[in-house]
Amino acid sequence: KLVKAILVSLKAEKNPETGRMSMVPVEGSEKEVPADLVLIAAGFLGAQSYVADAFGVELNARTNVATEAGKYATNVEKVFTAGDMHRGQSLVVWAIHEGRDVAKEVDKYLMGYTNLA
Repeated sequence: KLVKAILVSLKAEKNPETGRMSMVPVEGSEKEVPADLVLIAAGFLGAQSYVADAFGVELNARTNVATEAGKYATNVEKVFTAGDMHRGQSLVVWAIHEGRDVAKEVDKYLMGYTNLA
């Protein structure tokens, strides 16, 4: 059962080897907050491997989180995916559409039915 989340602040930092900007943890910024639901936005270019590994979700050949066609549930119970982690890099309108669709699927999972349109 989820009861808390451990958060850490991030800052943009240039990688001296590649010259690319990346997000790195801010030392000493870790904090704990109570939680019973966690939504993670971490997949602009497909699923970040550390996120997929942390949740134990399977990836498809395109490094997106794998699901049955037209579904949003992953191979891990109570873990759902949508947006770029589900379909890969795409337009924000697709992420909004999938966000609504996954909300319906989660509602059905939790309630056994949905009234969401």
